[in-house]
Amino acid sequence: MTDELDDMILTDDDEGQTTLYEHLRMEVDRGQEPVRIDKFMSEHVQHSSRNRIQKAADAGFIQVNGRAVKSNYKVRPGDVITLMLDRPHYDTTIEPEDIPLEITYEDDQLMVINKPAGMVVHPGCGNFNGTLVNAIAWHLRDLPSYDPNDPSVGLVHRIDKDTSGLLVIAKTPEAKTELGAQFFNHDTHRSYLALVWGNFAEDTGRIEGNIGRDQKDRLRMAVYPPGSEIGKSAVTHYKVLERYGYVTLVECRLETGRTHQIRAHMRHIGHPLFGDERYGGTEILRGERTASYKAFIQNCFKLCPRQALHARTLGFRHPVTHQQMDFTSELAEDMAALVDKWRNYTRNIPIS
Repeated sequence: MTDELDDMILTDDDEGQTTLYEHLRMEVDRGQEPVRIDKFMSEHVQHSSRNRIQKAADAGFIQVNGRAVKSNYKVRPGDVITLMLDRPHYDTTIEPEDIPLEITYEDDQLMVINKPAGMVVHPGCGNFNGTLVNAIAWHLRDLPSYDPNDPSVGLVHRIDKDTSGLLVIAKTPEAKTELGAQFFNHDTHRSYLALVWGNFAEDTGRIEGNIGRDQKDRLRMAVYPPGSEIGKSAVTHYKVLERYGYVTLVECRLETGRTHQIRAHMRHIGHPLFGDERYGGTEILRGERTASYKAFIQNCFKLCPRQALHARTLGFRHPVTHQQMDFTSELAEDMAALVDKWRNYTRNIPIS
């Protein structure tokens, strides 16, 4: 079960009837003790959580022996459980596609790739081709040991579609296991450059707060108190690099790697990323009310039509030689142009 459970919006066909398609089927073992179905499925279905299963049941998407059940239904031996969604099951087989890659480093164990903004990393809802993994599959198509559909190789971590910068890919299961352990244990070094709204009173800072799905907007992550039962612990360190009065260029160093971590953490402390529509960064949050300033901001948004975030550095130990490897990528062209535009603006127009 994947993020499909986050897309539980029923649609009606031409006759006003909801059409459901089977995405998962499982039979309860004979020796199973009675247990709530949400607990049972969260323990038996990969990449699922009890909360998501409860939502699926509430929406009528979980059936037992052909009938929809609520999350408090207790499974019995021999029950046939099905997950029914309102769209056909999509074939997620990854096919090689001839898409250019900017390869920063490559050997027989791994690749480091500088991903452009706008490229989806992995196929998902609405993006089933043209992704980074399709491009990698093409690049490694002549390597017999690399199967793009084998989860034991490939992406070790991810960055958002509209974030540019460095990623590491494992060519072998051994390399992915070793690199994955380094990410899990926070033994890697990653830093990002971000242009954020507002000025900072201090030059450095630390943001700590759990990252979890926003309960009002499932496409956005929210920050919850440290130690909360909601979300996962997350820590971001930031350092001011340049101040432009109304926006600030900061370096963010990740202690953890949660979904949308920098975007959510920065919004949480009142400094959304410039151009980040999802987190409020496409509003004019600081500055003047003049027509010329508004026009300047709109030109900035056009120059870099995405969140101003770039994965600049990546460091880890080589999975075989164990030597430290550190990589740096130049700021993406659109974001570099955006930063230059702000430099020139503050150079010509003093900001108090």
